[in-house]
Amino acid sequence: MKIVTAKELGQYLKLSESTIYKLAGNGEIPAFRLGDSWRFDMEEIMDVLRNAKNKPTGPGKKEKQGKP
Repeated sequence: MKIVTAKELGQYLKLSESTIYKLAGNGEIPAFRLGDSWRFDMEEIMDVLRNAKNKPTGPGKKEKQGKP
């Protein structure tokens, strides 16, 4: 298990620290608090990235249609 800071994760993902904090606060990326600091498990982050990569997005995305 590799635990990183918001700054380290931001550098890895090429995102600002404030974006990392926003994503963590919204629950969009897995994180935990250690005292007053956010920490991130890189294995969990990589899982999120793999799942996002495999999820269809954009114009070709098929949406569920409700019954009329």
